[in-house]
Amino acid sequence: MARRPKRSHNGGPPLDDYDGPPWGKGDAYIFLAWRAAHDKAWKAPSQAIMLMRLERAERLGLTYEGYSLEILERGRHLSESDAGRIAEIRRARRRKRISHFE
Repeated sequence: MARRPKRSHNGGPPLDDYDGPPWGKGDAYIFLAWRAAHDKAWKAPSQAIMLMRLERAERLGLTYEGYSLEILERGRHLSESDAGRIAEIRRARRRKRISHFE
């Protein structure tokens, strides 16, 4: 019997480090639709937009990926007035770098 997804789950497959659905257990159409949406969202922008985002990210002390992810998740560009959110992103980035095996 299939497990029910968590309440906050959006129904899509995990996209990070995921090679594909278990073809006997998953719906190939859902996987391919979510993969296409992921690829479209992360499609490389034009060079001018990329340089603008890079400059803004560096000015705020963020990485390009972190700044772009914030645009994709929240739908808005960060500025200096968003100091609380910027600090939150930096704390999350610092937590990811910590290794418990060292």
